[in-house]
Amino acid sequence: MRRISQKDAEALECIYDRYERAVYSFAYRIVQDTMAAEEVVQELFLRVWNHAERYDQSQGKLSTWMFTITRNIAVDMLRRKSSRAPVDPTKDETLRGIPDMKANTEEQVTLNWERQRIKEAMDELREDQKQVIESIYFQGLTQHEVSERYSIPLGTVKSRVRLAIRQLHKKLAGAVRGENYL
Repeated sequence: MRRISQKDAEALECIYDRYERAVYSFAYRIVQDTMAAEEVVQELFLRVWNHAERYDQSQGKLSTWMFTITRNIAVDMLRRKSSRAPVDPTKDETLRGIPDMKANTEEQVTLNWERQRIKEAMDELREDQKQVIESIYFQGLTQHEVSERYSIPLGTVKSRVRLAIRQLHKKLAGAVRGENYL
């Protein structure tokens, strides 16, 4: 990150190569759209390039910092999208039915594998933790909104998020490093 803050393009390329797939998978899970997920990834790495000096290693791991920014970008995108006029759903369904001829089979297999790992990790959470994580990270609610919606004390929401993230981190740590478990 120090090298990126000094505008070393090779350093950014290394981080991009290491995290792009995992970040894309995470963004796609939130926005449920390939183009939007690609935009989220692009915006993330643009922010990393322009604001590398904001990363503080003493505050946490680089991957955690990047996934937090990814989540914020994706949630902002969903909020902007929901404030616009609704799109004709028949056009949307038609486009989804057309296969992407440019899709790289290896990348698709990797993305499917990563999605499966995330789904399995989410399924291992306790139901109360899963509810809070899905509400915050995939529906874009704030912790305060989750507290109000489900009548849970805010401190309990924060505890559930912290415990769930710790459990997910343990389960997915190898996937973020790019290790294969096949």
